[in-house]
Amino acid sequence: MAPDVETLYRTDVGAGSGAALLLVHGWGGDSRSWDPVRFGERRVVTVDLRGHGRSPVPREGYRPADYAADLVPLVTGIAPVVAVGHSMGGQVVVRLALDHPELVRAVVVVDPAYGADEAEAATFEPRLAALRRDGAPAAVRQLGRLADDVREQLLRTPGHVLADSYAGMYTDPGAFGARSAAAKVLAGLTRPVLCLRPTPSMAEWDLTCALPPGSRVVVWGGASHFLHHDRPESFARLVESWLSSI
Repeated sequence: MAPDVETLYRTDVGAGSGAALLLVHGWGGDSRSWDPVRFGERRVVTVDLRGHGRSPVPREGYRPADYAADLVPLVTGIAPVVAVGHSMGGQVVVRLALDHPELVRAVVVVDPAYGADEAEAATFEPRLAALRRDGAPAAVRQLGRLADDVREQLLRTPGHVLADSYAGMYTDPGAFGARSAAAKVLAGLTRPVLCLRPTPSMAEWDLTCALPPGSRVVVWGGASHFLHHDRPESFARLVESWLSSI
């Protein structure tokens, strides 16, 4: 059962001109991951996805498509929105734009959780097994060095949420974490995409994908997976500049 959308934790601030921004956090995080980022007067909506943060924790429904479906009632009244997603949230906003293009003006993905090469794809099943066995501590081990607040958010996330979300991204039927599947999914997008990566090799792969006109891929060398944490002011400026160009 999907949680009642009215019970999903969310914030809604600002009322400026231009399309509203919908900010979607990553795996094991919550809406507080966007706290360092400020977008001036633009309307900004953040949400804790099901099973994360202060939202309800159902027993199932942790595929990107499930998360995206939860967002539809939240944005219908303010659409079309600029859908911004970090990591797993990148998969969620891509799925939202594919399933409901009328609700999305543009897509911004921050080191999205797709595009894994063959070497990384070989780790999907072992990592999932560790998550099923050990829950959040396995997630912390897999992600390596983390800021204290990010680690705490992960450790508060129920183990089945982390494992099922990982499976939804990488191993379930229809998952598009691996490169071949991701390329096919991205080819279906009709809304422009801004993709921000910390590693040139991933950005090079993104550039091989058939992205819609107006799309852009940017590399921030030296940044971590949490690019919006590392450089929040630069991130906000980049998004605003790109939006003004499309």
